[in-house]
Amino acid sequence: MTNDRIHHPGLAAKIMSADDAAGLIDNGMTVGMSGFTGSGYPKAVPLALAARIEREHAAGRPFKARIWTGASTGPELDGALAKADGIEFRLPYNSDPIARDKINRGEMEYFDMHLSQVAPMAWQGFLGPLDVALIEVAGIRADGSLIPSSSVGNNKTWLDRADKIILEVNSWQNPALEGMHDIYYGTALPPHRIPIPLVRPDDRIGDAYFRCDPDKVIAVVETAAPDRNLPFAAPDAAAKAIAGHLLEFLRHEVRLGRLPPALLPLQSGVGNIANAVLGALVDSEFEDMTAYTEVIQDGMLDLLACGKLRMASATAFSLSPEAAAALNADLGRYHDRLILRPQEISNHPELIRRLGCIAMNGLIEADIYGNVNSTHIMGSRIQNGIGGSGDFARNAYVSIFMTPSTAREGNISAIVPQASHVDHINQDVQVIVTEQGLADLRGLSPKQRAELIIAKCAHPSYRLALENYYRRARRSSYGQQTPSLPSEALSWHQRFMDTGTMRM
Repeated sequence: MTNDRIHHPGLAAKIMSADDAAGLIDNGMTVGMSGFTGSGYPKAVPLALAARIEREHAAGRPFKARIWTGASTGPELDGALAKADGIEFRLPYNSDPIARDKINRGEMEYFDMHLSQVAPMAWQGFLGPLDVALIEVAGIRADGSLIPSSSVGNNKTWLDRADKIILEVNSWQNPALEGMHDIYYGTALPPHRIPIPLVRPDDRIGDAYFRCDPDKVIAVVETAAPDRNLPFAAPDAAAKAIAGHLLEFLRHEVRLGRLPPALLPLQSGVGNIANAVLGALVDSEFEDMTAYTEVIQDGMLDLLACGKLRMASATAFSLSPEAAAALNADLGRYHDRLILRPQEISNHPELIRRLGCIAMNGLIEADIYGNVNSTHIMGSRIQNGIGGSGDFARNAYVSIFMTPSTAREGNISAIVPQASHVDHINQDVQVIVTEQGLADLRGLSPKQRAELIIAKCAHPSYRLALENYYRRARRSSYGQQTPSLPSEALSWHQRFMDTGTMRM
């Protein structure tokens, strides 16, 4: 492998193997790694570190590290280190099944947090010192500045805060990425904060490169490994129905003058339903749209390709293998219509509120009063994390949550009497959509919300049970602002899973 992407002589002299670089990370260290939704994460050094940890454990020596990232990563990072029992503490988001199992068995500490808050909290010092930054980049310039990779995430903060830096220079990443990034260095801690000067999604307010102190770099590793790109399933009937309800809602809002004809900047969570909604917009009448979101996924590329989406701002890509290949083959076509920013900017509450984003996110369950659980199964077993949904839901112009009305082949209702865990309080949830229908909850009291959610969003198989619960809660609840029967509500899933029946 050549070093044609490394143009700084001093850093070129620090090229070494992944094994040697992994040897520079010690037991107990905190390592800030790049990566966001499977893009732009280091792929060689974490594997080498996992192998080293296994050797240390086999020799009876303890070895664990504290791992910070932007969001989820790939199996070469989270999966390998978790399998080696090498992660003591993890933040701010995890979707790896091995790590998830260790977290839920109590073998790994996990801090699930709003993604916009990670960089500020790191700067405030609450998370402790950062020993090493391990960052994938697409290249190193002659002046020592770094060409960002396919995600930005918290990399700027890790590079600035870390005592030492290890760089992975990945030649698989398309060189046409250069110039697509907007790295803003104007953030500060109170009392020195100033307004962030971004007023449109396509504004550029920062640098195209990461600043990096070459003296802090202790290793440079060359790689050529692809990002982890997972396929999206074709939209099923439920996803298409959800998309249809949402498009009709958007049309209704435009007719009433509450949204402009080009809508407002779109934010979309990751997944098959989100892609179905974006796909429906391809065939819609909406033109000249923009996106201000966390990730660029397949549906947004389709909107850009057909000209319906003027531009998209995010912090990372989250693409299927087919979409990733298409983007890599034709990146120049999208170069000036995509902007990748630090997640402290892509998810910043001030900017989300100013731009008036239309936030569309998924959920695990919603209760009849509009509280949403997006992280836990049965109230205690974490699935992934809150990610950026809270950043957008609380500050959006319209906060939308969408889900099929049932899970596990119809055996679980996604609409429940009382959420077993609450990530988004009802004040932050304005619209709930299932394939059954759409409930616009804006301006409604809790009792009005309950009646509308049951009627519009619950599956018919569960609607009668929910109506029955609500009637009994109206008769017996301690208070009538948000009528509830707590002990019964919290056993909703367990009761049905154990017996196959619902008490009516």
